[in-house]
Amino acid sequence: MKKKYFGTDGIRGTVNQGNINGEKFFKFGLAAGTYFTNQKKTKQTAVIAKDTRLSGYTLEPALVSGLASAGMHVFTLGPLPTNGLAMLTKKMKANMGIMITASHNPYYDNGLKLFGPDGSKLSDKIEKKIEGLIDSKTSKHLLNPKILGRVKRLETANDDYIKILKENFPKYFNLKKMRIVIDCANGAGYIAGKKLLTSLGAKVISIGVQPNGLNINEKCGSTHPSKIQSAVKKYKAHLGIALDGDADRIILCDEKGKIIDGDQILAMLAKRWKSKKLLKGGVVGTLMSNYGLEQFFKSEKIKFIRANVGDRYVKEKMKKYQYNLGGEQSGHIILGKFATTGDGLLVALEVMFSLRKGKKASKLFNVFKPVPQILENITVKDKGIINQMKTKAAINIANNLIKHQGRLLVRKSGTEPKIRIMGESYNKNLLKKCILIIKKTIR
Repeated sequence: MKKKYFGTDGIRGTVNQGNINGEKFFKFGLAAGTYFTNQKKTKQTAVIAKDTRLSGYTLEPALVSGLASAGMHVFTLGPLPTNGLAMLTKKMKANMGIMITASHNPYYDNGLKLFGPDGSKLSDKIEKKIEGLIDSKTSKHLLNPKILGRVKRLETANDDYIKILKENFPKYFNLKKMRIVIDCANGAGYIAGKKLLTSLGAKVISIGVQPNGLNINEKCGSTHPSKIQSAVKKYKAHLGIALDGDADRIILCDEKGKIIDGDQILAMLAKRWKSKKLLKGGVVGTLMSNYGLEQFFKSEKIKFIRANVGDRYVKEKMKKYQYNLGGEQSGHIILGKFATTGDGLLVALEVMFSLRKGKKASKLFNVFKPVPQILENITVKDKGIINQMKTKAAINIANNLIKHQGRLLVRKSGTEPKIRIMGESYNKNLLKKCILIIKKTIR
């Protein structure tokens, strides 16, 4: 079921190009509002949050206008982590939640992530129905002026979100003996991140907490973990935390300066949850999850299932198989016990709860040895090149070469104009050769 507007994780693109402009956001709001008002529920409410991109000031009013024109009452929350938006959507018993963000992308991109009343991302089926409404005649959905929606700003969103996070842990839990570095990527977590850790008694060294609308993800956050590496060493911190632009990803750094990716976090949590009898069923990873992680779970007798790339697909598999833990190497970790989507701050709390008795992060993590992995991201004009005969032929040649010694995965990015080539093998020279064969056909 191919979709026109929605990709792997909502709608995303360059601002004032294609679908990312005020006119289109009005239509997105009108279409989404029309879909949910058609569900015949008495209360028609939408909740909107955003990250810190300058373009949010132009896109949010257009989106609000579309929703109100469809008869939905709208609460705007301002900058807030994505899962904060999901949690408050559920708590406020709203029909839907919308996060205006382009996640880890640069400032010149923006987009939308849509959530249903239960705080979960919308299914492909519902997104397809909304797409149909987007392309229908606008005037058909504009309501009588008497029944237009009202709009209100909620100033307490970050405090409300922090309160919900802390309620998931015992009242005695504190971080009074911990020194923590947090990099908020100049994004949606810049208010809640430091505030949460400080409220628990930690000594906090904060990075990426001065957004100017243009510096989101700029040489900081989860895509540039070297920042927390340097700061952890400089300040002799117990742990480094790096979030992305909308704070739904997390990359960690132990006290020795070693980076801990999503796979290692997932392995640690699964092992711990199993020992505490908290793990239900097994763990969901993705096609990008390291083969070493899969082997680790096999040795620990923990069931492991791969989903398509994207935390919404991880969540769908978790729901299908009734698992309560899943995630991606990139740092999207879903703690099904507490949340419906990835949440960097929630995962950080769960990790620090494990460290509260003085255990070192370097001892807690690095629970499996990853198979050497190479990831190449190739910018292309047309992602359809992946379906051309010459590309398919090159992939077949490469797969035949690496057979029984590793694996290759070639896919279109769902969020950027890129083809991603991932390869894993202990034979690094062979791996590089195979990736080069594919790259030559795509360039």
